[in-house]
Amino acid sequence: MPNNFVPNKDQTWNRRQFLRLGLVGAGASGGGLLWFSLNRISKSQITTPPIDTSISSEENNPMKVLRNFDYGTIKRENGRNIREFRITATNETIDLNSAVSFNVWTYNGQVPGPTLRATVGDRVRIIFRNQGGHSHSMHFHGTHRASSDGILPIRNGKETIYEFDAEPYGVHLYHCHIEPVTRHISKGLYGMFIVDPPSPRPPADEMVLIMAGYDINNDRKNELYAFNGIPEYYLDRPIRIYRNQLIRLYVLNMIEFDEAATFHLHANFFKVYPTGMTLKPTHETDVITMGTAERHILEFSYKYTGKYMFHPHQDITAEHGCMGNFEVIERKNS
Repeated sequence: MPNNFVPNKDQTWNRRQFLRLGLVGAGASGGGLLWFSLNRISKSQITTPPIDTSISSEENNPMKVLRNFDYGTIKRENGRNIREFRITATNETIDLNSAVSFNVWTYNGQVPGPTLRATVGDRVRIIFRNQGGHSHSMHFHGTHRASSDGILPIRNGKETIYEFDAEPYGVHLYHCHIEPVTRHISKGLYGMFIVDPPSPRPPADEMVLIMAGYDINNDRKNELYAFNGIPEYYLDRPIRIYRNQLIRLYVLNMIEFDEAATFHLHANFFKVYPTGMTLKPTHETDVITMGTAERHILEFSYKYTGKYMFHPHQDITAEHGCMGNFEVIERKNS
């Protein structure tokens, strides 16, 4: 490897190690797909409505974020499976609406970053490359050694590896931890990290909703807000779900500069699994309050067809972009 690789403090990586890990030359991304097909639980009883074919295929597409989970690539080393992810920090420009284009800092070219997913006890390896023009890092919430905590700056053009066991199970997150942290997060360097329990949860139509804000004039206040990256996206393009089918939402609040935000579901109630760290719900409600970086699993189903809004109950947050619709439809041939 070129000498622009920056190891963690207590790790020294050389070219031989990179060769052994398969980091030089062709990758094995197909392994992750094979593992997914062989090891995920059968979900034959769960179906998702087709996505509108007019939906853009661009990276920064909230509909792609919604149900897209990255399980990484599985490698076998020393008798143990390693779940490997490759993440690159870059600069991109995205259109927040018809009038505002905004320069964002991204993980793998998208805001939010990819939703990484593992099972509790998995060995996780993150190969992080910084091509973002500034020093960046990846800090994971969860339990791990200090050497993989992601607080050391990785300079532009450098690489490092974070490696740890996925624990505890629950809904976690990752984000850049370089000062000023608030700016790095608000520019787009954040994503969800799901650690599944040892026994899978019941089958459901699973979705990710991440609330975030945009400070477009650098006054440390948000002028726009969004679910999964683009303001009002799901308001104009409702999320289609089937009537009477269990929905499992992984919800994360990544709004900087605001002390808290709520999540409210119209005409329904949801069961709450705090931080995703319980297998049984603790209560049922139609609105929940979350501070920045707080997250939960919310489960519900709709008994009636129609369009139903979801949004924070802070009007200014909802009116400035953080608002969407579920469109409940009948399953064909049901």
